[in-house]
Amino acid sequence: MHSVWFGEFMGTLVLVLLGNGVCAGVTLRKSYAADAGWMVVTTGWALAVLCGVLVAQAFGSSGAHLNPAITLSVAVNTGNYTQLLSYWSAQLLGAMCGASLMTLHYGPHWRLSPDPAAKLGIFCTCGAVRSPLFNLASEVIGTMVLVVVAGAIGSRGVSSTGPAAGVGQWLVASLVWGIGLSLGGTTGYAINPARDLGPRLAHALLPIPGKGGSNWSYALIPVAGPLLGGALAGLLLHFAHV
Repeated sequence: MHSVWFGEFMGTLVLVLLGNGVCAGVTLRKSYAADAGWMVVTTGWALAVLCGVLVAQAFGSSGAHLNPAITLSVAVNTGNYTQLLSYWSAQLLGAMCGASLMTLHYGPHWRLSPDPAAKLGIFCTCGAVRSPLFNLASEVIGTMVLVVVAGAIGSRGVSSTGPAAGVGQWLVASLVWGIGLSLGGTTGYAINPARDLGPRLAHALLPIPGKGGSNWSYALIPVAGPLLGGALAGLLLHFAHV
């Protein structure tokens, strides 16, 4: 079971379980964390990334992408697209399983929370101000920051030997925390197609009481935006030789 595919699957599962989990804790009624706020959400997602990366590496994916946009950026940067679909399948399935486990974990709380839109927001993102072009731009910009800074963390310009063992994971988690705090208020910072699409599919498929629709009219933005941002950032890293 120790393989790149299984590492990506398990890492993304943990990422979404904990990331969607903090959204559920803050949103669902009768949760001890109810109404804890944006700082808790962004911190929870940052730690979810840390845990997901560590699990992915432990189970066989040394790169620990956990994100189709990261995988695409690496492919664009290196010119090697052979593993793209394998990574993407692991990430999407891992995200769906993580969202499903989160749904089970908070089982009794769904009936006690009457707002369908709030329940959907636990699973996936939407524009705080609905403006498709600006929402798309937010996702492109956020994902470019993610890819460029992650590339800088491991670059020769920062350190000829890269970060010390065990430090890089914390730096990436801090990066995601910073993106959430600074750029996340516009769209909820999906910056990861699997993180949004996988839980959205789980929301559509699972028998969640009072869930409402899954807002498929918005769903393309948190998929296309991060992929475009990842591709553009991959080109930048390639031509800048970072």
